[in-house]
Amino acid sequence: MNWTTDALDRLERAMAEGTRVQLRRRGTEMVLVPDRLRHDYGGEVLVAHHLGTGDRVEVPLHEVESFHVLD
Repeated sequence: MNWTTDALDRLERAMAEGTRVQLRRRGTEMVLVPDRLRHDYGGEVLVAHHLGTGDRVEVPLHEVESFHVLD
């Protein structure tokens, strides 16, 4: 996925509002509640909680295939 300025703005807004996001990574869709972005040596990493399990998930943004903010 090409992370445009608009897509990053939507992700940051979801983090601020505690809104769920749906994303696809390695062919698997997941619903997450994003907490923050952190910088890693390979780029930006989304730190979130998986809605189904409550587990902490870290997803490198360059691995995200699609992204949607849920209402």
